[in-house]
Amino acid sequence: MVSLRAYRRFVLVAWQFLPLLLAYARDRRRFLLFGRPRSVDNATHRHRAEVLLESLLTLGPTFIKLGQLLSARPDVLPPEYIDTLSTLQDEVPPAEWPAAKRVLEEELGPVDDRFAAFDTDPISGASLGQVYRARIAEDRAPNGTSLEDDGPRDVAVKVRRPNVEELVEADLRVIHWSLPILLYFVDESRSFSLENLAEEFSKTIREEMDYVREAEMLTEIRSNFADDDRFLIPEVVESHSGPRVLTMEYIEGTKINDVEELERRGIDRTQVAENLERSYLQMIIDDGVFHADPHPGNLAVTDDGTIVFYDFGMSGRVDEFVQGKIVEFYVAVANQDIDAILDALIEIGTLSPEADRATMAEVMEIAIQDARGEDVEQYRVNQIVSQIEDSIYVFPFRLPKNLALVLRVATVVEGVCVTLDPNFDFIATATDYLTEQGYREESIRQYLSESGENLRRTGESLTRIAPKAERALDRLDRDDLYVRIGVEDSENVFDKLAKRLIYGMLLTMSLFSMGVLYALEAPRAAIVAAGFSLVVTVLLYRSFRKRRTTRVKPQFTRQNLRQRQRGDD
Repeated sequence: MVSLRAYRRFVLVAWQFLPLLLAYARDRRRFLLFGRPRSVDNATHRHRAEVLLESLLTLGPTFIKLGQLLSARPDVLPPEYIDTLSTLQDEVPPAEWPAAKRVLEEELGPVDDRFAAFDTDPISGASLGQVYRARIAEDRAPNGTSLEDDGPRDVAVKVRRPNVEELVEADLRVIHWSLPILLYFVDESRSFSLENLAEEFSKTIREEMDYVREAEMLTEIRSNFADDDRFLIPEVVESHSGPRVLTMEYIEGTKINDVEELERRGIDRTQVAENLERSYLQMIIDDGVFHADPHPGNLAVTDDGTIVFYDFGMSGRVDEFVQGKIVEFYVAVANQDIDAILDALIEIGTLSPEADRATMAEVMEIAIQDARGEDVEQYRVNQIVSQIEDSIYVFPFRLPKNLALVLRVATVVEGVCVTLDPNFDFIATATDYLTEQGYREESIRQYLSESGENLRRTGESLTRIAPKAERALDRLDRDDLYVRIGVEDSENVFDKLAKRLIYGMLLTMSLFSMGVLYALEAPRAAIVAAGFSLVVTVLLYRSFRKRRTTRVKPQFTRQNLRQRQRGDD
């Protein structure tokens, strides 16, 4: 049944995406199978991104989730696509109550028996589930829980969308079948990212449909913040939860991006932004388990400034190795040590070792300047873009699967913080956190230890230099010293030079032969020689042409926000 549905979905998906794939194929080869690449302007990219957005909405829940994941993947899509897909909200028309009620009662039993009151109009609807407000009576409250009140409690009941499992499984098969086709249209670095994206998406969406896992993650994260009154995480009502239903205590709050309402209530938005960033630094760096979907719909603020977290369906874990590298990266950013930043990115697998370090260093300097809330001069951005085009074919960033959710969190959290306070200094807050937790001090101790070890080795080497220098001079005096030189040619300069010399000699010989044959009144042979000369001329011309580059514009969340604000004004 799933296979049959998957075949039907594959045809529908192919029909939706075929125009975009053909357009992208023509960007690489003007006539599909041959021809020069086409230059695509920003307006065309933006139009295609809007077409992609409409296609994702048409295809339903699975592809809406895929679009949300793509909106945080600058290693896969150009900036125009990222900006357009970032508007994609996980909101679809809710399923009819009778169908949702059937799922609820299959998990918990009759609604009237399990709940004292139940509002059948959902308070939020998402692609995989929808949330209702209800009340649990005193004698039906779960025994042994830590709920403070003994009276009736308002709860939020999250119910999985009816029959969504079959649709998701069919769509995941379609994505698996489509991946080899997509890989044909992209370069090697994006191929790496797409394969990781497909694997990560399949794992993430299955986990998000498992409400037992969500309850476990929610409970663990809640325990990590149990002693911190700056944050509030709903408690799971285990007696009213199951694989397809999750019941939590209901907590009201103002949506975190409702700036006007927060201002009206007298809430310090800068402090809220700082607390939000600190919470995610703790989750990722210290706890190793984090809420991975911090868009404004899942974050609220109470009247006393406490941040409320909702929806832990998309959550993840960070292993110790990645935690360590993230700490190294943040410490390097705090110290503004560009070389250490690049080293950390290479070690963690997000930056190609072959990347032009000088150019990447300038990119990092601008990114740090922007993250600190400083104005980024546009001419510097344009200059960096020009350098990237001149030095590399593709932007050398890629995203291993164990970092995809972390990047999504970092991107979305910064956007929320900037919405709360346009001048928010993301790096200053991270620096303060690292200093308070002792990470920077530990980094300094490690640096001093390594420096002492290096000095010791340097001293040992100095004692060995004199005898070795004396032996070398003795061999030189006896004319017995040989020097072996190896030339590294990473750009294949010698190969190109050899090709050009061969093409040049062939062209000279063919032109000479054509002249001789024409003089000897052998027109057919002269035409053949002319054709050969033409082919060699084309090959020689192509060997001198620069390889066309992919135009990549560095993205800066704060800078893009300011540009949009100026556009709105």
